[in-house]
Amino acid sequence: MTDKSTQGQVQPALAADAPDKLQRGLSERHIQMIALGGSIGTGLFMGAGRNIAVAGTSILIIYVLVGFFSYMVMRAMGELLLTRLDYRSFADFVSEYLGPKASFYLGWSYWLSWVVTCIADVVVCGAYMQYWFPHMSAWIPALFTLGILCLFNLMSVKAFGEAEFWFALIKVVTIVALILTGGWMVFTGWTSPDGVKASVDNLTDPAVFMPHGLTGFLAGFQIAIFSYTGIELLGTMTAETRDPEKILPRAVNSLPLRIVIFYMLSMIVIIAVTSWQGVSPDSSPFVTLFAKAGLPAAAAIINFVALTSAMSSANSGVYSSTRMLYGLSVEKHAHWQFRILSRTTRIPVRSLLFSCFCMLSGTLLLFLVPNVTTLFTIVSTLAAILVIYSWGMILVAYLVYRKQRPDLHEKSKFKMPGGVVMTWATLIFFIFSVVIMVFDPDTLMALEASPLWFIALWVFWKIKEKREQPEEADKVSV
Repeated sequence: MTDKSTQGQVQPALAADAPDKLQRGLSERHIQMIALGGSIGTGLFMGAGRNIAVAGTSILIIYVLVGFFSYMVMRAMGELLLTRLDYRSFADFVSEYLGPKASFYLGWSYWLSWVVTCIADVVVCGAYMQYWFPHMSAWIPALFTLGILCLFNLMSVKAFGEAEFWFALIKVVTIVALILTGGWMVFTGWTSPDGVKASVDNLTDPAVFMPHGLTGFLAGFQIAIFSYTGIELLGTMTAETRDPEKILPRAVNSLPLRIVIFYMLSMIVIIAVTSWQGVSPDSSPFVTLFAKAGLPAAAAIINFVALTSAMSSANSGVYSSTRMLYGLSVEKHAHWQFRILSRTTRIPVRSLLFSCFCMLSGTLLLFLVPNVTTLFTIVSTLAAILVIYSWGMILVAYLVYRKQRPDLHEKSKFKMPGGVVMTWATLIFFIFSVVIMVFDPDTLMALEASPLWFIALWVFWKIKEKREQPEEADKVSV
């Protein structure tokens, strides 16, 4: 058994060596496809049904607004990350410009956001499996999926990159196929077996612009924000990317095009083909589109793709939470054992296993809330709140960076458009997005619970400070 003195010797050595041990195993092919797939998550495949149902065609405005301001977050993050290539993630520049306490709050909040997102994703995997096996309990495929993804991530980072590459490729090809198929249905005036004609009129009907009024419009923001969760994943891969100065700007700048193709065109096609009245809030609108068109085989294929999409998002969640917990440990914000890497694959195994255990515990909520859609809404709202907090910290760090290091900004080759003014506008927009969550009972429940997390962080920070005070005193005396 290791004594305290041995622990004290091991910990600093690991802290010094750990940042250089992560392998740069992610190539441009991996990063570009992960960035592409990161904007296509469970929020689009599953959450879009609820969003269209509550917001009608005004959902298009919501996705444009959230997409635009999400892109601004990415540009701020990109400029900051490229000022120093030794940053492991955005938590590092938050620590530099806002201090260790801010880094502690951000790191743990971002870790929890991915744990919660992964729970939402594997829960949805259970719902997709019920398409083929309606009497199967949702928790069975949910736990099986989590176990498979944990094994994926136990392998090398290149194995993770390969898995995510193919997951993302399946999503991209399917959505492009869906857009082309839907466009053909609209062009030919396809009429479904239940009498709904595919037409642009389904989009331009004034009655379906805001069918539930302003309240419905505002309710659409939560899932839209959750849909974009994962675009900042690039900011956790810097230490494992081979050429970040070249790859990161390309991946970030491709975001607007991805929003137009994957969100705008897919929403337009779904509403035009199925009509607003034909979209169910309790199922994937992508599956509904082909089912209503009388193509059950195609609907089953789309359901399979939606399942792989949820697995892809969950896979990113396992990876990101593991790397963030590893970074927290390196910064001495988490137990030193979480920074230990496996000898052969250089994977932070203990961080991975702890994160997966927390995801497993959360997935068991299916026993308490068996309705998948209700649980998905609650869990995804909590994830959205935590992601907004993380994005907000990135923006605040950017403001401090602009004030403290104008020299670095002048030298930057990847400046944020609009600079300080746009940063403030983006912050105000995300504050507005949190405030409007009070108008929906399900989102309000998660909003009311979120302060408990930050209270817990405050308590743990105080405990951490008290433990470090004797260590600092010993250093001074020596």
